[in-house]
Amino acid sequence: MHNVLFLLCPTDCLETIIDDTFNCQNYFYTSLGNSFTSDYKTINSIRELIIKHKIKNVCFVLSNDNEIIKDAFGEQYFSEINGLKSFYKKVSKEKELLEAIWGADHRKDSILSYFLNMKIKEFEANLGYIPHHQINIIGKIYNRFENSFRNIYSNITCLNKHILN
Repeated sequence: MHNVLFLLCPTDCLETIIDDTFNCQNYFYTSLGNSFTSDYKTINSIRELIIKHKIKNVCFVLSNDNEIIKDAFGEQYFSEINGLKSFYKKVSKEKELLEAIWGADHRKDSILSYFLNMKIKEFEANLGYIPHHQINIIGKIYNRFENSFRNIYSNITCLNKHILN
């Protein structure tokens, strides 16, 4: 298996679980709720890491009991932490939209999938082409109760709001 870069939330504490689950050379980049910004410095550092370690796979991962997501659904105690206020707004908006469409049954996995798909799309656009590197970018949700990783829902399932006049 190829070298893999995992983008994680530090509150999930998944590094050891990932090392035990995936039989490959793992690298980690963490940001709260996987809400990192795709600024030049961050993307350039990740690009250098990908090239240096010949990384072929990038995997965005969030736990289904992620503390930042739970807080975004609830009281939003952490909303004043740098960068989380706009993230929390997006989560609240999507929660309302998805509850109207899906009901409560698939709400959390749908929202996690939506945001991970958004981050993947943003990451791909900002990472750009790396010569001689074919990068596979995916997303996974970790279910702590089942101790398992599942693929995120596809973009087809994660609806974007469009208004036509």
